[in-house]
Amino acid sequence: MFEGQPQAELDAMMKADSEFRQLYFRHKELDKQVLDAELGVLPIDDTTLGLMKREKLVAKQRLLRMYERAN
Repeated sequence: MFEGQPQAELDAMMKADSEFRQLYFRHKELDKQVLDAELGVLPIDDTTLGLMKREKLVAKQRLLRMYERAN
């Protein structure tokens, strides 16, 4: 999600902002679960998958806003 951004900036934000850190790891967790579901490794129904994708998108948008505000 933050490809091309200096890792030092991300590390600093994660240290300084616990909400950013929690949201970042939640997004990563959702990303893995969505990928696993799409590959058939994680058996879930379409409704749950849709909700997970929506939560992942909301987390991503919020993380990007937080990152832009800090920089």
